[in-house]
Amino acid sequence: MATATTHTPPPPGRNDTARPKASAPSQAGDRIFSGLSRGSGIALLVIMAAIAVFLTYRAILAIADNEGNFLTTSEWNPAGDPPVFGIAVLAFGTIVSSIIAMAIAVPVAIGIALFISHYAPRKLAGPLAYVVDLLAAVPSIIYGLWGAIFLVPYLDGLNKWLDQYMGWTYIFDKSGEGVARNMFTVGILLAIMILPIITNVTREVFLQVPRMHEEAALALGATRWETIRMSVLPFGRSGIISASMLGLGRALGETMAVAVVLSPNFIISGHLLDPGGGTFAQNIAAKFNEANEYGRDALIASGLVLFFITLLVNGAARWIIGRRKEYSGANA
Repeated sequence: MATATTHTPPPPGRNDTARPKASAPSQAGDRIFSGLSRGSGIALLVIMAAIAVFLTYRAILAIADNEGNFLTTSEWNPAGDPPVFGIAVLAFGTIVSSIIAMAIAVPVAIGIALFISHYAPRKLAGPLAYVVDLLAAVPSIIYGLWGAIFLVPYLDGLNKWLDQYMGWTYIFDKSGEGVARNMFTVGILLAIMILPIITNVTREVFLQVPRMHEEAALALGATRWETIRMSVLPFGRSGIISASMLGLGRALGETMAVAVVLSPNFIISGHLLDPGGGTFAQNIAAKFNEANEYGRDALIASGLVLFFITLLVNGAARWIIGRRKEYSGANA
């Protein structure tokens, strides 16, 4: 009579298959890579802290002798006796121009990215993506010269049309004559400049959408747009936010293009078509060489505000992405 044999399963946590042990060079490489990564992160924090300390120290020196309110004064005259300066106009111009740029650039960039990744034939998608990549590499001074020579004259007609038909909105009411060297033109130029950055990042995110997600939607009878709305956009939402924040960072800190196109003054006006206004970066670039030691401290104080605005924008983006799990592509 045959004897039944029993098989005792291995205890939990054990694996009969022998695992190869990591060699000594591999372990050393892991330790080196881990140390370099940790050191890079620490170095980045140290550099950021050093920048913040330097800006804060020089800003305190300037604000201590300022006879105006640094946050609400519209005048900028640190060389006066007594010195009077404030960032009200600069903060207003920086925020308004960035809002205009984002309102124009983000929808257009998402549309271009979707066209390249999901609609355009392969023979067209490759060259089009290459052209967008080239636009991202154009120096800002080239955009500024193009804006001053070409964009400003051709926007004069648009400004008159907006004043005639949209002047009732107050923001498009042009109260005086003058060329289109205003915050509206600056916003359009910034939108053109940040468009390639947002488009490139968003396109790469859309190309990472799992093919099975799209095929499943199509198998259920969804149209091309419904597939994009249900599968592509939810997956790429965090990428879109990240790309938009990269573009906003450039819009906030753009210097030369704004300095070439804008006719700056220190008057806060809600009429976007009126010449004038200013931004933090444009004011620093325009006045740094001619400023004395105290004037440079005043410019550094305005740079400190721009520094904190940038930190707040990036922190808000991280909070928006991490606030809800469905913003993650893994849960799309």
